[in-house]
Amino acid sequence: MNPYLVIVLAVLFGKCLLDFLLETLNLRRFDPELPPEFRGVYDREKYRRARDYLGATTRLGLAGTATITVLTAAFILFGGFRRLDAIARSGAQGEIFRGLIFAGLFFLLVSLVNLPFSAYRTFGIEEKFGFNRTTPKTFILDLLKGWILAGLIGGAVLAAVIRIFSAAGPSGWLICWGAVSLFQLFILFIAPVTIMPLFNRFRPLEAGELKKRIEEYLRREGMAVRGVFTMDASRRSSKSNAFFTGFGRFRRIVLYDTLIENHSADEILAVIAHETAHYKLKHIPKNVAVSILATGLMFFILSRFITSRPLFAAFGVEELSVWAGIVFFAFLYAPIDLVISLLGNFLSRRFEYRADEFAGRTTGKPEAMIAALKKLAVDNLSPLTPHPLKVFFSYRHPPVLARIRRLGGN
Repeated sequence: MNPYLVIVLAVLFGKCLLDFLLETLNLRRFDPELPPEFRGVYDREKYRRARDYLGATTRLGLAGTATITVLTAAFILFGGFRRLDAIARSGAQGEIFRGLIFAGLFFLLVSLVNLPFSAYRTFGIEEKFGFNRTTPKTFILDLLKGWILAGLIGGAVLAAVIRIFSAAGPSGWLICWGAVSLFQLFILFIAPVTIMPLFNRFRPLEAGELKKRIEEYLRREGMAVRGVFTMDASRRSSKSNAFFTGFGRFRRIVLYDTLIENHSADEILAVIAHETAHYKLKHIPKNVAVSILATGLMFFILSRFITSRPLFAAFGVEELSVWAGIVFFAFLYAPIDLVISLLGNFLSRRFEYRADEFAGRTTGKPEAMIAALKKLAVDNLSPLTPHPLKVFFSYRHPPVLARIRRLGGN
């Protein structure tokens, strides 16, 4: 058997087994005893619902993972990629157009397989547990917008990469790295004003005590922002959040309308202070730097496999092409991507602890940050006692109990 095929199948099923292990351990880790920090905040009935919600989302996630794994393996073994390659070659002239057809069809197939799981999560699980406010119309429009954006943005990146590797050969990886990194930075700058408004409405926060306190805090911390906005998150879900977005003159603060409804001014200010910390403590550029370095590593390794005949043979494709090499390489790269994500998650958890501490120190009210974390956990039915392995592999934020205890909460 082709050794690359063995590796690809091992990666596919290995990832599936790892997910099953982590999710099973995490589900069993759920402590039926309410932690003392949440007594008086989480009533027993709602805590039971949090356990049921975790169970429902876990089972759905595992069903989706198993389905995708089996169908992908079958697609490889029964010549699916060979047929896609034939369609791409017969349907267009030129490497770029053929590559876009090949990758676009594969993306469409994966999206269609995922669609029932996404719909059931939204209209089944999220509806059952009181989170969903998405209408079928909004769901379909979001889906179509997402596909269009993926086609435009992903297609542009793929076309550029195909063009560069076709012209420069394997040595083109450096040019690809630079071009894609610049494009990533460009998207980060323009997303707040061009992409995000396609999905949500953003309105300036109304004048009042809350806005005044936020602006005073930002001035005291030397944070210049374009404005403080509310987002109509309640159109899709009752869950709450807040975030900074954009860079330079596009930088803005966004508050979910559900956050404003459910939290006090002190708690909202603590959340703002937490997000401010990520900028003040240089967490954003550090994360961007890690992402750019990971992109460089990916392109370097890709350059070694992009025209590997044994790799193409593993997928049943005879004719070499840059576009197919990129897609096939993604299967091989998955374990490396997992290792990189572990580093990213570790750094992110450290940054979250430091942002919590910054918020408590600069507002002078660590208890407000603790209260905000507790309310967010309850409102979102977040698991309070995740398994350490699940945290290690998947969590970009520390478990809420660890964050509360680090702040001195009880």
